[in-house]
Amino acid sequence: MLDTLKVILFGIVEGITEWLPISSTGHMILLEEFITLDVRQEFWDIFLVVIQLGAILAVVWLNFNQLNPFAPSKSKEEKSETWMTWVKVIVGCLPAAVLGLLLDDWMEANLMNWFIVAIMLILYGIWFIWIENRHQNVQPRINSLAEMSYMDALKIGMFQVLSLVPGTSRSGSTILGATIVGTSRPLAANFSFFMSIPIMFGASALKLVKAFLDGFQFTASEVWLLLVGMIVAFAVSVLTIKLFLKYIKTNDFKVFGWYRIVLGIIVILYFLLF
Repeated sequence: MLDTLKVILFGIVEGITEWLPISSTGHMILLEEFITLDVRQEFWDIFLVVIQLGAILAVVWLNFNQLNPFAPSKSKEEKSETWMTWVKVIVGCLPAAVLGLLLDDWMEANLMNWFIVAIMLILYGIWFIWIENRHQNVQPRINSLAEMSYMDALKIGMFQVLSLVPGTSRSGSTILGATIVGTSRPLAANFSFFMSIPIMFGASALKLVKAFLDGFQFTASEVWLLLVGMIVAFAVSVLTIKLFLKYIKTNDFKVFGWYRIVLGIIVILYFLLF
């Protein structure tokens, strides 16, 4: 029962931080320092990745009609535009997918620690504030997916590569990249969310395949904990995404930059002092 309550907390944190540019992986690693589950280390490594499936299903659910090229209500032209959206999403995902496959084991062994997380929180917090100040009076040249070129999508995808480092934030790096490329804030957030679908499904599938090849088998209690975490992450993600998209229609991302800096400093002080 206690582990179920802990998993609910992890699901809440995942559902909030996955979509805000503040690093979900970083928050999960930091939360683990204070709250631990009574589970095998192998399961915990899988849990950190697979729980993201609940969060990503929220994006699919909220945007199902827009992302469904087979919707009977769509005209031939609308279906074609939907296919083009998916092509741009895939193009944007290619850089991170390739490097993620090549560097997955090395990053897990060398970068999953509080120091890297804290440094990335601070550096990207500063970068967010700087980019927002620089683009304060700049009008976006791309306000819809139809206006986005394949080269624009690829450039944004190159920024997503930065999110392979824990503490960086996948949504944060892609939103920053999209802003630099010239998209509006709402489009930057939406395209970031769409790009997360193949990336996060792929990461979860890769982790599960590796586990099964290594002979890992889930116990009934581990399956229960994974399902609870995914369901909570899904529900919280739906609410977070709606509120976040509403917020950025009239606000910039500076508050997230300041949050990252303050959190990064707190993390460094905590681990150095205690």
